[in-house]
Amino acid sequence: MTHFAINLGILTIAFFVSGMIKPRWPLFFLKAPSRFNIATVTTIMIMITMTLFGEGHRRNQEEQKLEKKAAEHVVPAPVPVPAPDAEAPKTPQSK
Repeated sequence: MTHFAINLGILTIAFFVSGMIKPRWPLFFLKAPSRFNIATVTTIMIMITMTLFGEGHRRNQEEQKLEKKAAEHVVPAPVPVPAPDAEAPKTPQSK
């Protein structure tokens, strides 16, 4: 989720720069876009980007805590080895 937030941040910067140069480039579907429209959309995109980044960072921290907690609880147990049975019949070995 943090990677998506970073990508969206890059797109937001590109949107802002291109919109401040020529507002018709990013808002081609509007008849008369202005720089105010660009600033409004950029503000909303920045808020979305920061929320995504914060949520992704929080989730990564929770996953790391869970992995660390799971690693602490793993205790290797000895594997029992079967002992040879003294009462088992012995088979003759063929030559």
